[in-house]
Amino acid sequence: MKIYKLLSLLFIGITLFTLSSCRNSDSTETEDTTPGNLQIKFENGFNNLGDIVLGQTAQTSSGGQKHNFTTLKYIVSNIVLIDESGKEFKYNYNNPDKGAFIVDQAEAKAGIVYINLADIPRNNYKKIRFGLGISQSSYLLGQDGQGIFWQKAKAAGMAWSWAVGYIFSKLEGNYGSAAPDTKFMNHCGNMGNVSANNTPDLYREITLDLPMTARVTKSIKPSIHILADLNQYLSGQTALTLNKENEMAMGSNQHLVNATNNLTKMFRVDHVHND
Repeated sequence: MKIYKLLSLLFIGITLFTLSSCRNSDSTETEDTTPGNLQIKFENGFNNLGDIVLGQTAQTSSGGQKHNFTTLKYIVSNIVLIDESGKEFKYNYNNPDKGAFIVDQAEAKAGIVYINLADIPRNNYKKIRFGLGISQSSYLLGQDGQGIFWQKAKAAGMAWSWAVGYIFSKLEGNYGSAAPDTKFMNHCGNMGNVSANNTPDLYREITLDLPMTARVTKSIKPSIHILADLNQYLSGQTALTLNKENEMAMGSNQHLVNATNNLTKMFRVDHVHND
């Protein structure tokens, strides 16, 4: 009888130890907070058909103008990922050296420009927000606070003098009624310290819902595929017509304010890959 009791107690002890080990293992897996990586793909197109070929792909605006792009660039910064509970992760917010990127159609691979983000907290993300341009808070850090990105922007033709600042979006190409045969250049951006200079602030932030949760783990690198519909440029919430007065516009005049507001409506998330 004593031997039976001893064996019973030993069996119970082994069972409890096994259950405890399983719980601890499950807990360890659940609490794994190792950060991961995330990729954002920007694909520029017309009417949500991607891969604009510079100098070739043409579009007819709602006003009947034909136009194409020979240069298509814009700055993306202040990327924010928003999880299922609404908590935000700000990726190098107001730190252009680490958190600002230039989307340049000339550098697209198979029509796509890639942005890779590292050290993203493990989480399930449902929304993404990003800035079009550079915020005033970032700009007012001065050149010392963003020297690396400032040099990148200068080299890419996305900046004026420091006193003026960054070019947020750079659209160049040709336009016309029968055929795109007249050159245009629209460079949208702030004029230095907008409060001191009493000029419009063209920095905008865009929030997009993800059609599928982006699940960041140490082994899963989600890819968020964003389509940018450049038809919005002239045919967006404010219909614009290029003419002699605005075909060579630079800065933040009313035409460029309208163009910027139109461009903020061009983005949508097409799909998410969790690979």
